[in-house]
Amino acid sequence: MKEFDVVVIGAGPAGYVAAIRAAQLGKQVACIESESYADPKGQIRLGGTCLNVGCIPSKALLQSSELYAQANHAFVMHGIGVDGVRMDVPTMLRRKDNIVTQLTNGIRSLFKKNKVTQLSGHGRFVGREGDRWIVEVKGKDGEELVAATHVVVATGSSARHLEGVPVDNRIVCDNIGALNFESVPQRLGIIGAGVIGLELGSVWKRLGADVTILEAMPDFLAAADQAVTKEAWKVFTAGQGLKIQLGVKINAVLPYENGVRIEYESADESIVLEVDRLIVSVGRLANTAGLGADVVGLQLDDRGRVDVDAECRTNLENVWAVGDVVRGPMLAHKGMEEGVMVAELIAGQAGHVNMNTIPWVIYTHPEIAWVGKTEQQLKNEGVDYKVGQIPFVANGRALGQGDTTGFVKMLACAQTDRILGMHVFGNNASELIAEAVVAMEFGASSEDIARICHAHPTLSEAVHEAALAIDKRALHF
Repeated sequence: MKEFDVVVIGAGPAGYVAAIRAAQLGKQVACIESESYADPKGQIRLGGTCLNVGCIPSKALLQSSELYAQANHAFVMHGIGVDGVRMDVPTMLRRKDNIVTQLTNGIRSLFKKNKVTQLSGHGRFVGREGDRWIVEVKGKDGEELVAATHVVVATGSSARHLEGVPVDNRIVCDNIGALNFESVPQRLGIIGAGVIGLELGSVWKRLGADVTILEAMPDFLAAADQAVTKEAWKVFTAGQGLKIQLGVKINAVLPYENGVRIEYESADESIVLEVDRLIVSVGRLANTAGLGADVVGLQLDDRGRVDVDAECRTNLENVWAVGDVVRGPMLAHKGMEEGVMVAELIAGQAGHVNMNTIPWVIYTHPEIAWVGKTEQQLKNEGVDYKVGQIPFVANGRALGQGDTTGFVKMLACAQTDRILGMHVFGNNASELIAEAVVAMEFGASSEDIARICHAHPTLSEAVHEAALAIDKRALHF
């Protein structure tokens, strides 16, 4: 039986980062990855949902569809005339797949570089011998047992499906099937107006699909700041033509050979929607089934996630859990930070993750990004705060790029001026938010940002102006 200092179950972002960091710190490490994802040669692909059927492929399609939309609608303002623009969907998908292959192969190379042993198969706890945990690895080539002093559970999450609605990833799809449509559906239905629903809806809408999104919640993007959701609603619906219905109750989803019939209620009205393809995007569930949690007494919470403390320790000695399989936002970068923290704690260092400075990003066009508190949260908590908000229409770089949609909004404590949150709706919001994350990690004030020289002309100047606006001294708006 092979023995290791650390065995990581799962090679998604949280798992492979934990494995690499532990190896960098001198530990003998193995990382187990199931055969959920494989390349055309049958070789297991590392990277989990994020790299294979999540973050990376969806962003590749978003970029392709955005360029197509610009060619059709935005180039003309620059004096560029384009005739006969067409989208070759198979080529777009091949580009997406090539990016996935490049990045997943990159993880394999990093494992070799850092001497991480890759074990292929499904990993589960089978017991404990002395001070070592015994983990079974069951794959297509058989079974083997490995022993480890520390085990890191990083089994990720899977798409939640609607009860009684089979997903075949041809007509009724989750995120996996939605990334592989062979052609643009004429009518596309999406259940769920969250991050995945909006992003995938944006992809196929830009390419010509008539997209209808049905959301059970009465509020649009309830987790975001209300100033952002109000502006985004106008842009996505009136501006871009996404049909979004809130407060919907789904009564029946009836697939047939080449389409889906959806029966639902909205504002006490019974409605029937016929679509060619349906994407079910109603959240994700932690992958703890088959982990052997019951065998060793690993504690799960009421949502089926591994129960952990602030340092991702479980109720079992030397067993840790990170990423989507534990509490907190199901975000790849959050899982990566937890993976680093756990590896460093195992090595006797002082690992830490600040859950208050985890940035959120929605890769629509324009992008939405935020970190920290929303204005409504501060009101509910009775915090005395100040607001600085600057529209991109006052930004020279945004004007030059031809898209001034959106704004930067900064929130600071009225007594200490410490930054409590920042919210961005606009181009490159995913990049701009990093400045606020750094500032908040160092306990910066809005005055600190206001005193920092920002290059001109850049979109980041809107962050500078928002900081100035906190003190009612914006210079360009």
